Formats: sequence, structure tokens, C-alpha cells
Amino acid sequence: MSLTTEFSFTLPRGYLGSDGTVHRRGVMRLATARDEIEPLRDPRVQGPDDPYLTIIVLSRVVTELGSLSAVTPREIENLFAADLAFLQDLYGVVNFGSTADVRAFLKEANEAEKASVARSRAQSFDQDDDDDSDEYEDDDDLDDSTDDDQDDEFEDDDDEEIIITGRRRGGAVIEEVNQDS
Repeated sequence: MSLTTEFSFTLPRGYLGSDGTVHRRGVMRLATARDEIEPLRDPRVQGPDDPYLTIIVLSRVVTELGSLSAVTPREIENLFAADLAFLQDLYGVVNFGSTADVRAFLKEANEAEKASVARSRAQSFDQDDDDDSDEYEDDDDLDDSTDDDQDDEFEDDDDEEIIITGRRRGGAVIEEVNQDS
């Protein structure tokens, strides 16, 4: 049995670099005691409840973010709120959750990303359809039986409940980094 110490993720929005590049993919490692103690000595941190403490801790454990050479407090400060919330949630689950919690979080995040990609593709199709063709505009021709089949599929899943410890506000994809490769 090996210990996974790094987790790759995809931010919901992404860090917007000074050159206009959006950096969404990154890696977070497990935190050490030093990662939580050293930031308390930083003069910008007023105490253990100071919100800036989170910024410094995350800058220590996020080891990669897109093509950036280093992740500093400045990059974490400039994340969109949804991305900061996601990283806080990821930090909590990875460092304080059980293996089952991490797996459940990963499963939920992957499913959320797949649904998001599917919605994006559907929206792109609708937006790119500039011709005046009526080929897809007649909803009466659609078969409604597939909706009923999908409802039945979700009813069967009621027995399986996933409990996730930690807050989840983000909506990004998280994957375990395979170190055996």
C-alpha cells in the first residue's frame, strides 16, 4: 500500500496570469506541520484566525499551477473566489479526511466536471448554429420516452449515498497523481 502525497486538480475558473493566460490545472501536496506553523510567524498574519493564514498555507502546498514556475501568496491572493473556496475544500479533504473521503470527493468532482463539459458542449452547439435551418427547432419530433428512462435510473441510486467530509463549494476536477509511472 502506498501513500498518495500529491493530488492534481482543475480549478473551476482558473488563475488569470498577467499575460492573460488562464492557469487551471495544478497539483496540491499533503501539508506538513511546518506548513501550518511557519505561516504564523509571517508578519502579515495577525493570529491563527487571520484569513491571510489560508493564503500563505495554500501557497506552500500548491506546488504547480498551469505553466507558472512558482506559486506564491500573490497568485493565491489573485484567484477568483470560487477557486480559493475549492482549494480550501481540497486542502481539508486531502489533509483531514479519510481515504474514503478523498475517494468520494474525487468521484464527485469527476462527475461534476463531466456534466459541466457536457453542458458546455451543448451550449457551444446552440451558439454555433447561426443558420436559419428549422432542422432542430421542432420539439414535437423529439421522443419523450428517454426522459422517463433517465428518471428510473436515478431512482435506483437512492440506496447509495456518498458522504463527504469537508466543505465543497468549488466544482473542479481532482485526480490522484500516479507516482508509480
